Amino acid sequence: MAAIEGMARRAKAASLILASAPTGAKNAALEQMAKAIEGRRGDILAANARDARATAALVAAGKMSQPLLDRLTLSEAKVLGMAEQVRSVAALPDPVGRAQYAMELDAGLELFRVTCPIGVIGAIFESRPDALPQIASLCLKAGNAVILKGGTEAQHSNRLLAELLAAAAGGVPGIPTESIQLVESRADVQAMLALDDCIDLMVPRGGKEFVRYIQENTRIPVLGHADGICHAYVDAEADLAMALDIVFDSKTQYPAACNAIETLLVHAAIAPRFLPAAARRLGGAGVELRGCERTVALVPSCTPATEADWRSEYLDLILAVRVVASAAEAIDHINTYGSRHTDTIVTSNEETAHQFLKNVDSSSVMWNASTRFADGFRYGLGAEIGISTNKTHARGPVGLEGLVITKYLLLGSGQCVATYSGATARPFTHRPLAGEPRGL
Repeated sequence: MAAIEGMARRAKAASLILASAPTGAKNAALEQMAKAIEGRRGDILAANARDARATAALVAAGKMSQPLLDRLTLSEAKVLGMAEQVRSVAALPDPVGRAQYAMELDAGLELFRVTCPIGVIGAIFESRPDALPQIASLCLKAGNAVILKGGTEAQHSNRLLAELLAAAAGGVPGIPTESIQLVESRADVQAMLALDDCIDLMVPRGGKEFVRYIQENTRIPVLGHADGICHAYVDAEADLAMALDIVFDSKTQYPAACNAIETLLVHAAIAPRFLPAAARRLGGAGVELRGCERTVALVPSCTPATEADWRSEYLDLILAVRVVASAAEAIDHINTYGSRHTDTIVTSNEETAHQFLKNVDSSSVMWNASTRFADGFRYGLGAEIGISTNKTHARGPVGLEGLVITKYLLLGSGQCVATYSGATARPFTHRPLAGEPRGL
């Protein structure tokens, strides 16, 4: 506990320095991080191969899954992609110090609401070691220190990446090496959860039980999602060929992803034509269908669905299917059973699409597009620290904009509130201003 508290206090001190670091210094640090990844890619691959060998033995013994091994394993192209993502973050505008609101209260008394870093981020992520440079680069560009915890199966990969990124960033004047730190055990995470005086935000990425555990065992605000129960709704006026492509991609492109669909909703008017074709194509990819009574009547090979299926995040080649009478019924199903993550409608009817886009209560809602687009890199955010279904300051894929908050700056010239109170009160001008705070 003492060691982790010391680490967190060093991160807090680093965050106060990093908060005022100029954009040029942060971008220079990110460039050095990208170069370090490229220059040490052989060592990174060697460390990753060590992790992969150990995990492969566990997969063979039935103690870990093959998809986990797939997410863990790096190639040279993936390592070079890490460097590319770090540079893509460097190319983004600096989110810190932007004036979102500017108001003259009186002559010489000006109020600004500006963006500022959150402080110290505790980021816990799954087996993918490429998540580490993504998270570290986003936090640094947004002026936040970060304490990282990766999966134990990627321990050697993560340890090397954290060491070389911290050293690369710390070599730039004005960027503390302690801005990027790594913990490695579950006990370390448990210790972090008690440090609400040092850590300002926890971002867990992993299984729903783990995320819920984090949410329920800390006073630190938690950003993220526990479930990814995503839906595709194929409307009566859908282009069926387009719908087949979108449903297939949303389910099979990467079924273990949190933005892969788990339930397919189909309008009754087109179900007799669409569902048999969808069953053939999905079945060819090994997808098991679990359907309502009307689905089973149209696709006899389909397993009857239970109430639990509508609430299930399979993260596998399993898809629940339900026939609905209207878009309104589809929306009601999603808002009842969904996890507020990502949902899509396929339709050529603009009015129906707008009804869906407005009324589905999710962090990403789509029209004629695969749910797999719900991703920070694909959204043009450079990368993402995670996907949030919270109704707080950040929702959906969280990039740089979700890693800053705001503070008010009031610039005066000797004013006192007494002047603006009482029978002879001086009136406020409350005149909107343009531009940034003077001198900042």
